[in-house]
Amino acid sequence: MSNSQFIELKPKIVLGVAAHPDDLDFGASASMARFAADGADVYYLILTDGGKGSSDRNISTSQLIQIRRQEQRQALKTINGKGVTFLDYPDSELEITLNLKKDIVREIRKIKPDVVITNDPTVIYSKTRGFINHTDHRAAGQATIDAVFPLARDHLAFPDLLLEGLEPHKVSTLLLTNFEEQNFFVNVSDTLDKKWQALAAHASQISDMEAVKTRFTAIAAAAGNECGYHYAEGFIRLDLM
Repeated sequence: MSNSQFIELKPKIVLGVAAHPDDLDFGASASMARFAADGADVYYLILTDGGKGSSDRNISTSQLIQIRRQEQRQALKTINGKGVTFLDYPDSELEITLNLKKDIVREIRKIKPDVVITNDPTVIYSKTRGFINHTDHRAAGQATIDAVFPLARDHLAFPDLLLEGLEPHKVSTLLLTNFEEQNFFVNVSDTLDKKWQALAAHASQISDMEAVKTRFTAIAAAAGNECGYHYAEGFIRLDLM
């Protein structure tokens, strides 16, 4: 593992970028709560409308969008986040386009985070966990990486954003959520309960909260074992030069 595993992060501003409401809460909400408790301003950017994630035949897309947005607002409140921005890309149709990258760059230049958290786009499937990673997750991760570097940094990228008063911004650290490969861990021993509160807000998505707690407690304990913490969330950490 790289030396960055042992360098504690003390960010001032954190931006989480994900495809759907609940993605960041599953992957990083205990860490977000830890950063917030340490004084960071924490923001979420949700790229799709979340309008397809339900098996309820009696709910419409428009109804689901509003429900999931309110769930995400409540979840962010439980970890003491500052705010969430929702984009209107259709759920399950997210593509890595220049427009998507520009929208992410716009948010980066507005908020000016020193740390950005998103999905690892290289995770396509997992044999050990028996799942296929959602196509939106992969697109969100790749578009965010591209937005972080080089697009948010370069003033000649999207010059019309300069006309909006949005100056280039260099992100210092990128954290990628990957449950099977990590080189950095956040001590969440004191904030894991905040993760449960955040996830419990997503009632439209979680039917068995106790099963979720059992599963993710085991993941946090395994990550903690890697670094000497009781509980941890693990990431791939990239410190950008």
